[in-house]
Amino acid sequence: MQSILITGGAGFIGSNFVDYLRKCRPGVEIHVLDALTYAGDPDNLSPRIMDYPDFHFWYGNVCNADLVDRVMQQVDTVIHFAAESHVARSIFDNAVFFQTDVMGTQVIANQVLKHRRRIRRFVHISTSEVYGTALAPVMDENHPLNPLTPYASAKCGADRLVYSYWKTYDIPAVIIRPFNQYGPHQHLEKCVPRFITAALEDEPLTIHGDGSAARDWVYVRDTCAALLAVLEAPLDDVLGQVINLGTGSAVSVAQIAQTILELTSHDESLMQTVPDRPGQVQRHISSTEKAARLLGWRARTDIETGLERTLAWYRENEDWWRRRMWMRNVELTMADGSKVLH
Repeated sequence: MQSILITGGAGFIGSNFVDYLRKCRPGVEIHVLDALTYAGDPDNLSPRIMDYPDFHFWYGNVCNADLVDRVMQQVDTVIHFAAESHVARSIFDNAVFFQTDVMGTQVIANQVLKHRRRIRRFVHISTSEVYGTALAPVMDENHPLNPLTPYASAKCGADRLVYSYWKTYDIPAVIIRPFNQYGPHQHLEKCVPRFITAALEDEPLTIHGDGSAARDWVYVRDTCAALLAVLEAPLDDVLGQVINLGTGSAVSVAQIAQTILELTSHDESLMQTVPDRPGQVQRHISSTEKAARLLGWRARTDIETGLERTLAWYRENEDWWRRRMWMRNVELTMADGSKVLH
């Protein structure tokens, strides 16, 4: 890996990975391609990174084949984060999810195919949401794909599209399915930063349903370590593979809220329930066997430590999140016609 294209590199996981890669592999040339939609922001990147001669920022959409072609001519590795990624927002406005997540991925895959003589590895970032609600206590990579929302369906389409390009055209693809992510720079529409900013403002923490929905929560820096391992593992070990990234345990949404309230010296009177959103996934626990076997990776950050670190970042970066407060909630129309903020 000498030069890497990171699509969606100004988003949450992408920007964390740019920072992680810069620190761990300072000799690698980095090209970030980002459309800078509401969730992508140059402020997510280190203020000094633009001054590095081996860092290049490309403003544009992954659906722009000509632009992607120009960037692809300059790299040997691709990691594809760019996507619309919020469940509730996909229910509110679903068209852009299929445009970006499916058609954008097709453009990236086609350009990897076009430049396959120089592209050594193509890592596609999928999501555990493609599985739907768990049908087994622990979900391995062979779990059926049962997406429950437009977002999950779009990501499932992109996931299978990349797999089909590997089978049909033999592109050097690897598919990664991270479970629920949290950490610095995460948009306020997501559960953990929404709870944290509400607690910092002494506002109610709104919980979908009864809060029993449980997730496998992975601190974003652990995910970055796993992704670097994917890029550096022997290609024969990971080529064409689907790999889950999770901790192997689940924590309910109510428990996340309770922990954040404890860390901010609030009591549970701030917890407030709202009707469950459509397409709610009740339970997700990742198998960790394949990631450990192929990558030598296991998540190291327990949920309490991860939440403490995340809370500290939001405390220290109030200017960053205050500018995004207006996007913290999305109004959804429920099955009975009522309107609910999620």
